[in-house]
Amino acid sequence: MIDRRILVVDDDEHLRELVQACLEDLGGWETLVARSGEQCLEILKTERPSAILLDVSMPGMDGVAVYDRLQSNPMTRSIPVILLTAKVLPSDRAKFAEMGVTGVISKPIQPTTLTAEVADILGWDD
Repeated sequence: MIDRRILVVDDDEHLRELVQACLEDLGGWETLVARSGEQCLEILKTERPSAILLDVSMPGMDGVAVYDRLQSNPMTRSIPVILLTAKVLPSDRAKFAEMGVTGVISKPIQPTTLTAEVADILGWDD
């Protein structure tokens, strides 16, 4: 079985805890958490998660800015990124696809299906 560690980046503490609980309890995956884009980049200096769940709307450095930083760094460019966003318009999906993100999950998240959605996007078939 491959190592499945996911970095969850969201400024909303309740959502962070909910996502972490779903991924650990239902998916059996290890999680790391960051409450900001800056903290995410700090964690990535020492950790190599299998994937990143990244909130789009955060104060300070938003998810798109974080993604751009990840893409410009050879060490983090290959980590799959799934964006978490409350507002998903068709134009947003097109923009995210152009950016090269691995996938998009709409908020509010569905706790019962979150791990299946993440596994499906990442191609993690058990």
